[in-house]
Amino acid sequence: MKYMVFDVGGTAIKYSVMDEKLVRHDEGEVPTPQDTREHFYQVLEEIYLPHKAETAGAAISMPGFIDIEKGYVDFPGALAYNSGQSVGPELADRFGCPVHIANDGKCAAVAEYWKGELRGCSTGAVMILGTGIGGGLIVNGKLVNGVHFTAGEFSFLQINPPEWDSHQGIFASASSTRGLLEHYREAKGLSPETPLNGYEFFERYHAGDPDAAAALDHLAFSAAGQIYNMSVLLDLETVAIGGGISRQDAVIEILQRKVKEVYASGPNFMSGYRLQAPRIVRCHFGSEANQVGALYLYLQAEGVPLA
Repeated sequence: MKYMVFDVGGTAIKYSVMDEKLVRHDEGEVPTPQDTREHFYQVLEEIYLPHKAETAGAAISMPGFIDIEKGYVDFPGALAYNSGQSVGPELADRFGCPVHIANDGKCAAVAEYWKGELRGCSTGAVMILGTGIGGGLIVNGKLVNGVHFTAGEFSFLQINPPEWDSHQGIFASASSTRGLLEHYREAKGLSPETPLNGYEFFERYHAGDPDAAAALDHLAFSAAGQIYNMSVLLDLETVAIGGGISRQDAVIEILQRKVKEVYASGPNFMSGYRLQAPRIVRCHFGSEANQVGALYLYLQAEGVPLA
């Protein structure tokens, strides 16, 4: 059986016709509408309808706090026009088939749990280092969505209580790609508006720029601290790291080292016992994770046996 799978991002919609074995029979990419929900629906329809006869339904990964069971977007993230909308049921009516939607970070988490680095893992996390820090939690073999659909929104973990109401007080300010570049600009005495992207940053890092090395070290130490805190709560087995910068071997290697250091120097428990550090790995699926996870959640909801 084939399914239509969408990965809706803030700037682009990637799509595939995919089967249960993750074989792609068609794929493409179009710009994400920025104006109205009606335009957004029209674009998805234009992609889906030519494939309607060969597909059983549609699975969609998208930003926002999403009620997976009802297909309702409580908070839309980058796509403001979806706020407070029953996107899943509305698209099902327009498509004439089952449609299931889910948060992109949670899709990445279940993709890794299904056929990636969290496979066979009882309790683990996916942490996506991007403009913010998205992700998802697997606990006792199940995705945690949360009563308000916000579980796994790591960007908003508090790291600096004196700046509670400030962007600087949250995890995203230290360990997102944006935070990495902000920290580097500050070290260099550059204005916040100075053009700089991840590719340029890592060119400087690999060229031996000590400020770039310090900025990446800062990101890794902050991330390791939050992984430690999550271990206190959940006793994580594995944390899989995603996002564009995770393709850099240096990011994974430094984070692995910082996690070992943080766990080795953390508080002793009774009789000197210390928490066991989780395995830190790069996500298996990379940029494909959102589509793979969206398909997993669709198949699960429709009762289709999972391979």
